[in-house]
Amino acid sequence: QVQLVESGGGLVQAGGSLRLSCAASGTTFSINTIGWYRQAPGKQRELVASISSGGSTGYVDSVKGRFTISRDNAKNTVYLQMNSLKPDDTAVYFCYAELVSQRYWGQGIQVTVSS
Repeated sequence: QVQLVESGGGLVQAGGSLRLSCAASGTTFSINTIGWYRQAPGKQRELVASISSGGSTGYVDSVKGRFTISRDNAKNTVYLQMNSLKPDDTAVYFCYAELVSQRYWGQGIQVTVSS
């Protein structure tokens, strides 16, 4: 079992920055990949960024160059630094953790970017 708790969301003006955090607890040593999805109103959930246990990262094209994912294994925490935010980044952001045969989700956190 893995528990994920997100923090750091909120309201920001376009061009601003936010940093999301996701603290993992439980069988964290079993986590292979951890990252972030987001879901905007009326849209499907999309993968935003991920980072593997080896440190390999991946991003959706729309956030490349603006978002950076990182993980602190000692703190069992993953971060998503979001810069140059746009109104299109407005969504509920979900942290996820992928083990060999299971995926766990956080409760989601709102990010709102005003124009």
